[in-house]
Amino acid sequence: MLQSTILLSASLFAIGRAQQIGTIAAEVHPPLTWSKCTTAGGCVAQAGQVVLDANWRWVHDSSGNNCYKGNQWSATICPDPVTCAANCALDGAPYVANYGVTTSGDALTLKFITGSNIGSRLYLMSTNTEYEMFNPNNQEFSFDVDVSTLPCGLNGALYFSEMPADGGMAAHPTNKAGAQYGTGYCDSQCPHDIKFINGAANMLNWTGTSANSGTGTYGSCCSEMDIWEANSISAAYTPHPCSGTGLVECSGATCTSTCDQAGCDFNSYRWGNTSFYGPGKVVDTTKVFTVVTQFITVDGTATGALSEIRRLYVQGGKTIQNSVTNIPGLTTYNSISDNFCAAQKTVTGDTNTFAAEGGLKVMGQAFARGMVLVLSIWDDYAVDMLWLDSDYPTTASPTAPGVARGSCSTSSGVPATVEAAGGNVQVIYSNIKFGDIGSTYTGSPYVAPGGSTSSSSTTSKAGTSTTSTTSKADYFHHKLQGDDVHHLQGNDIHHLQGHHIQGYHYDYCAWSHADSLWTVRWSHMEVSAIAYSSRRLTVPTDDNDHSGPTTCASPFTCQYSNDYYSQCL
Repeated sequence: MLQSTILLSASLFAIGRAQQIGTIAAEVHPPLTWSKCTTAGGCVAQAGQVVLDANWRWVHDSSGNNCYKGNQWSATICPDPVTCAANCALDGAPYVANYGVTTSGDALTLKFITGSNIGSRLYLMSTNTEYEMFNPNNQEFSFDVDVSTLPCGLNGALYFSEMPADGGMAAHPTNKAGAQYGTGYCDSQCPHDIKFINGAANMLNWTGTSANSGTGTYGSCCSEMDIWEANSISAAYTPHPCSGTGLVECSGATCTSTCDQAGCDFNSYRWGNTSFYGPGKVVDTTKVFTVVTQFITVDGTATGALSEIRRLYVQGGKTIQNSVTNIPGLTTYNSISDNFCAAQKTVTGDTNTFAAEGGLKVMGQAFARGMVLVLSIWDDYAVDMLWLDSDYPTTASPTAPGVARGSCSTSSGVPATVEAAGGNVQVIYSNIKFGDIGSTYTGSPYVAPGGSTSSSSTTSKAGTSTTSTTSKADYFHHKLQGDDVHHLQGNDIHHLQGHHIQGYHYDYCAWSHADSLWTVRWSHMEVSAIAYSSRRLTVPTDDNDHSGPTTCASPFTCQYSNDYYSQCL
């Protein structure tokens, strides 16, 4: 998230963060059901809970005096960072009354304004004292979201950060509160507004930056995977690898060199499809929809190197493939890969800090160490969220590649304005699922106006784009028998069981623009085990199972190539 200088306002009872445990108010985590899924056994409900980040909590000494008030530390209680941590305690959070946080079954509602409180940030927990840890490699993460009330300038963000599972208690004994009270936050922006880092107050050179917030000398860095940063106008998903392991405290120049702060984002509007996401568009933000993110590895295992991050949506029972890039000079892509990241940096002229920090390989290494799920709603005191939903940077031409990120005005998103109008603004996250690829969602093909499916792909050569309708490859179930496989690519077959390719069941397919091939995932249906085979075919098909369109949308005509491949030209 772009949060390096973002000021997170808080309520009168949420004005600081400390490392001791208070006794004035009990901490009761709101319950939140989510699901673990497998292709073999389906989805199993998990009894989870969420915890409010410590930065929002009331922090006080043993007599109830504020350790931090307004945007300043108490000089009496906090003469130095270590003494401050010893003197100050975090207390329980009035989730509903003060923070506008409610849960119901598998749904979490975060209100933007509750009294004087603004925004919130929460973490999913496995126990009362530890965060739930995720390894997304070779896995799929899905959730439902309602962003219908989120206007320009707001961000309902759901993401993974490489935070410590216990909130930093074991590594820093002065931190007595830990994950139970929401400590240990870090992200790729190395935020300086974190009031306690590694068990000590971040009070040195503290400078107030709003009525309730400020920044100190130190930042809190770690790898971050933004699965979802969005409002009703624009959306993006973005990996941010870092060179360090876990939470790294930074100062000075290291705070801008430790992580890929810019990230490698996929924002449909920014990359040329302005009709894909928003009110009344293909993904209609006036209604609830499902966001599915797939983390592909080179060998189809959880230990393989991360090679691609895919996105699709489900709305109204229909599966919608991600949009395809449509920017002059940019080869067409519909997912995040190292090639896509290099290409987008080239076309925009931006420095490829993503590659410099190790790209998807390093991002996958962070995944393997374990990531915490973060759920939040916030506004942006730094640049008014223009980087998400408007023209940014504002000094560049709006027609330059990658500058236009949404339809919001460059004068929108001012915190004072969105906060004044934010009384009925909220985001609802629900139906969170995590598991095997293809196991967390169901949906039939999306049919766009005019009769074409959402899976039409675009390839380009020498800057010339050609639309290729490959509807026969979409949403069918097919068992391979014997040699009924075409154009297999050697080492692209993984975990193949036996000499004959039999008894495989279709899970999903996706177009790889980098390789100009369909990648197809089949699950091995032998009784003894379920394995996976990631293989690349030109266009796999089964005429008997095909139920998609067989004609091209106007003005294109169908050009037959062979029994397995045709193009709309």
